[in-house]
Amino acid sequence: MAEISTSSDDVTKASTEAVVTFQSLGVVDVLCETCDKLGWKKPSKIQEEAIPVALQGNDVIGLAETGSGKTGAFCIPVLQALLENPQRLFALVLTPTRELAFQIEEQFKALGSAIGIKTCVVVGGVDMMGQQIILAKKPHVVVATPGRLVDHLEKTKGFTLRSIKFLVLDEADRILNMDFESELDTILKVIPRERRTFLFSATMTGKVKKLQRAALTKPVKCAVNNKYHTVDKLFQYYLFLPSKDKDCYLAAVVNELAGNAMIIFCGTCANTQRTALILRNLGISAVPLHGQMSQAKRLGALNKFKSATKSILVATDVASRGLDIPHVDVVINMDVPARSKDYIHRVGRTARAGRFGKSVTFVTQYDVELYQRIEELIGKKLPEYEMEHNEVKVLQERVAEAQRLARLEMKERGSKKRGAVASDSEELADQNIGKHKIYAKKGKKMKRK
Repeated sequence: MAEISTSSDDVTKASTEAVVTFQSLGVVDVLCETCDKLGWKKPSKIQEEAIPVALQGNDVIGLAETGSGKTGAFCIPVLQALLENPQRLFALVLTPTRELAFQIEEQFKALGSAIGIKTCVVVGGVDMMGQQIILAKKPHVVVATPGRLVDHLEKTKGFTLRSIKFLVLDEADRILNMDFESELDTILKVIPRERRTFLFSATMTGKVKKLQRAALTKPVKCAVNNKYHTVDKLFQYYLFLPSKDKDCYLAAVVNELAGNAMIIFCGTCANTQRTALILRNLGISAVPLHGQMSQAKRLGALNKFKSATKSILVATDVASRGLDIPHVDVVINMDVPARSKDYIHRVGRTARAGRFGKSVTFVTQYDVELYQRIEELIGKKLPEYEMEHNEVKVLQERVAEAQRLARLEMKERGSKKRGAVASDSEELADQNIGKHKIYAKKGKKMKRK
């Protein structure tokens, strides 16, 4: 297998010698013009490596971090091939989550706006009949999660993938970690052997290597910044605190950093919902995002956060990878991730595209070992977040009342669902905003160092 590997130093040296453009990579004029309209002034590192290889007709393995521009790295070659050989049901893109599927479709629509691209998203949590109607029209690109795609292959009359020319496996490591191996086997059996395949992943695990051998032919490996690290403009901190006071410290930190767009990561769906309710009961504009929400509610939550209707997104790791969430100023890890690599993906939501960002990780007496693994992974000791602990004590009474209200609300909506969101949960929770304001003063934007 051929391999192209680029380090940050290599790219810096190369950039002083020649400016790389999409046109110089071999991208046709109509797509170059679209990239320019989208504000893509120059290719990202993974795009610079993968696009020429793909345009030469090779299968590609792309190893790159989250937020690296890898979606564009496979969208552009697929669209250029479609221009050269127009055909319905031309490409299939497999992805691990519903949200990522919709995001990829948006990218295809944006990049293919000048050529009349037709797309379809096939994911769970949405009515199959509506998807069947769109599939019957034979779109150019189908973006799907493996489970729902297999449902259509088995149940949708007349739907076949026997003519597709491209297969894209995005976030392949996550697809395999979510136990979609049997679905992948089913899909690989019904698509043509004579096809092009692109596999993109953040990590090259044993399972990914096995999938590579089964699905790709003489691939070229394009690896960019494959070591675990965080960007220089991200200021990372930890905050050591007693487990019982987590909610009080969260309220204090959120109050101190008010005015910034934040994502708060929690370890479970139930804690995500509970935390969002507590913040709302304290008068803080927050919206939850987790796997037990319906698809419509998940997309609604994302759109509210992206449009700044809500300034705080409280989420499980469903939001830590792949999702295009612009302009996040602060990431708060309320729960330390069990997998150290997930820390990289979480804090990678901020300090993107050259902007500054801040992350604060809450470390309790029970999290010390997990946190030490994170510091070992990123290769540095983080400074402690400076906090006036007296301010936390002042909030205890109001936070306790917010906790009580949150427990009542979750119980009313059905404790049997283990924190699942009822269809009217957002509307009900919004009614509580402002009952217990904790903002003594307007928060300031975080300082740019």
